[in-house]
Amino acid sequence: MTKNTKTYLLLGVVLLIWGAVGYRIYSGLSPDLPAEQEIKTTSFKPKAMVKKDTFSILADYRDPFFGTYSKKKRKVKSTTPKKVVAPEIGISYTGSVIDNNQKNSIFFVTIEGKQVLMKPKQTLNEVTLLSGTKQTIRVRHQGKLRTIKLQQ
Repeated sequence: MTKNTKTYLLLGVVLLIWGAVGYRIYSGLSPDLPAEQEIKTTSFKPKAMVKKDTFSILADYRDPFFGTYSKKKRKVKSTTPKKVVAPEIGISYTGSVIDNNQKNSIFFVTIEGKQVLMKPKQTLNEVTLLSGTKQTIRVRHQGKLRTIKLQQ
């Protein structure tokens, strides 16, 4: 073979290889859309629920450390009736007019949204005003003592 023949032969092989590489690149960039495939649908049937097997342990054996048997706990029923607790009413202290000798002091007390004027040891709506200062008052309602601070 001559020198020119080898060159032409190698040139043809190189062109063939580069042509294959170019074709692969071109076909990868512009792919043909595949034909629509038929999708198979299957029906779903859930398995039947199996009820779990439960058990309990009966611990009526001898205690290995003390040598005694366990005692069964008994439920004690309460025979005393529960006391009915009345809800507390809304009482707030909104102000006062206090005399120097504190005998004629008047306190502004709001009971369930109603503002009333009260003197010490006076009772209104089952609320008794026991004593008071500029900052707090003490009242008794349904046998309970409450100290109420001045609202600003």
